[in-house]
Amino acid sequence: MKRDIAGIILAGGQSRRMGGGDKSLLPLGDGCLLDQVVSRFTPQIESLALSANGASARFLRFGLPVLADSVPGFAGPLAGILTGLEWAAANTSCKAIVSAAGDTPFLPLNLVERLAAAADRSPSSIAVACSAGKRHPTFALWPLGCRDALRHFLVDEDIRRVSAFIDRHGFVEVEFPVLQSAGIDPFFNINEPDDLVSAERLLQSIKP
Repeated sequence: MKRDIAGIILAGGQSRRMGGGDKSLLPLGDGCLLDQVVSRFTPQIESLALSANGASARFLRFGLPVLADSVPGFAGPLAGILTGLEWAAANTSCKAIVSAAGDTPFLPLNLVERLAAAADRSPSSIAVACSAGKRHPTFALWPLGCRDALRHFLVDEDIRRVSAFIDRHGFVEVEFPVLQSAGIDPFFNINEPDDLVSAERLLQSIKP
């Protein structure tokens, strides 16, 4: 566990292609997608919160802080990351946060360790995860010192793309391999009903 790093799970995405509602609460295994993300992420960080707008009661059983966006207008994942940075600055002794998407049930068990190692070599940069040559901007380590610039980017410039802020701020990329036991990309996420079927099958294949 990295004792100076907090985590934020971006849990507010909607499952419009699968009947609506919170995508992270779709059933998977013995629980839901978010159960899987929380179980893989929690051992890696000091403190954890969920980013989600609307009624927080739907996440009550997870026992985690549920953070509504601190900027108006439902500005997407970047607003959740900003809110996570501000929460960590006010409520923890952490120096950075790592963000993770709530619909990605096989996130790497060494995600934080490897992002932190890269950030140590380039302390002011955002460390962003990559796999198979593709960058995953919602899986990144964000130094708390970037939060004022991020608020300006979102509020004053009204730019909402996560990758756009990463490109402007400066970043290092960290490549993650496929999960050898199952041959899957650890950042495989759920977008379609068939993805959920595949995730269920993959989950069974990697169970001990």
